[in-house]
Amino acid sequence: MNVMELSGRYAIVLETERGASEHTVRAYTREVQGFAAWLVESLGEASDIRSVEHTHVRAYLAVLYDRGLTKASAARALASIRSWFRWMAKEGIVEQNPATLVATPKLPKHLPRVPSAEEVNRVLDSIENGERPNDTEEDYTGWPERDRVIWELLYGCGIRNSELVGINLRDIHWANDAILVRGKGRKERYVPLGDAAAEAMRTYLPHREAKLRNGKAAMIADGPLLINQTARGNARLTTRSVGRIVKAMAIQRGLPADVHPHTLRHAFGTHMLEEGADLRAIQELLGHERLSTTQRYTQLTVGQVQQVYDETHPRAN
Repeated sequence: MNVMELSGRYAIVLETERGASEHTVRAYTREVQGFAAWLVESLGEASDIRSVEHTHVRAYLAVLYDRGLTKASAARALASIRSWFRWMAKEGIVEQNPATLVATPKLPKHLPRVPSAEEVNRVLDSIENGERPNDTEEDYTGWPERDRVIWELLYGCGIRNSELVGINLRDIHWANDAILVRGKGRKERYVPLGDAAAEAMRTYLPHREAKLRNGKAAMIADGPLLINQTARGNARLTTRSVGRIVKAMAIQRGLPADVHPHTLRHAFGTHMLEEGADLRAIQELLGHERLSTTQRYTQLTVGQVQQVYDETHPRAN
């Protein structure tokens, strides 16, 4: 099996066996096939994947830098290549993973600004009260009942954009005040359904039903929670549309232009921590495998860590 065939086979494995998200499959496939094409160009079509060494991987990263790619893009490419060779080693196609000998580019540690609780509440209150902000360059002509649900769930539950659009009506457990969401690797977890989000959904659902009544009766009792305005196709709202909605609503209500769905996820964790929530509980709610990831998302400072220690550890004072 040649290099390009191996890259294509790995793409199938990602999609069918590993349960990776559509975004991950697309990104990893693009990076791996880009590297495979470079190997063919550099070593020839008859090149043996077993002859690839860490020097080839380094040379490819240098090519990416010459193309103007950032360190973050190069790091993503390296992670994809490592994953590809890890799979081939497991399958016995190669003996070792040469990409492990290549250091990951050091990335600058910066996080997007997290809006304050007051700023987020101002946006939600204005939607709830039916306020129409002044026109801006990002003209918002959306669906207020649905778009309030988007904000309430992203900020109130801390879920990912992909998790949000994947919610179906049957995933809402009203009696238990919980929502079943499917995270990375299709891992399932329950997140609490707060009163504000529940109220927003009850206001929105009759509008959803009205749009689906013509020709989509089967979707009224089930199907995607969030639908597009025209109810065309499978009617499910896309992650791209959610991003546009969140950004437009944020700008019109005085928030920075860099606010996006993940910003609200950061805000969820940060604000919960500021109010005294346990870091492990936040980790569970966010669906993180590693606590270190949660620490980064919640933008912990040395002062906050010290305060938590002083207030909770029996030997702190």
